[in-house]
Amino acid sequence: MASGKGSNADRLCTHFKHHPSARIHLIVCDRETAGVYEIARIHRVPILYLNAELRKDPVAFLRLLKSHEITFIVLAGYLRLIPTTIVEAYPKRIINLHPALLPKFGGKGMHGRHVHETVKAAGEKETGITIHYVNENYDEGAIIEQHKVDLSPDDSVDDIAGKIARLEYEYLPKAVERAMSN
Repeated sequence: MASGKGSNADRLCTHFKHHPSARIHLIVCDRETAGVYEIARIHRVPILYLNAELRKDPVAFLRLLKSHEITFIVLAGYLRLIPTTIVEAYPKRIINLHPALLPKFGGKGMHGRHVHETVKAAGEKETGITIHYVNENYDEGAIIEQHKVDLSPDDSVDDIAGKIARLEYEYLPKAVERAMSN
């Protein structure tokens, strides 16, 4: 599930393209104009627009997931809270990628550039990524793994974003693979 350009969806699709036991069966996006649609087209993965009607009806959304034989969900840049109905249907089968070291810099509204700006403003000496299970609250699920990177006082928000992107690209596909096998 994604809400933006889909760079992590691209990495996941590439990683699992020839995997012996796992495939990306569906990409779900809540924004009609997101770049992830092009990623889905390139990788020939079906994409579902999660419109307002579906977002208000988690039972219908769950039926769609089941009809696509979805057994594991990865939130990679998806910005909305996952409904309890979906969380309960996929216990420890939904993971999120967060661009900071939780529990710091998490919660509603803390995504992408907002996180990096906050990390910079706080004068942090390190940041990183957190891969965690999803529960009913933003960024509060059990942490699966974290990966850190040092920061310099001279790092710009764009520098921080680049460091985080490199961590995401390196660690997310392998973390998903490990989490699926648990």
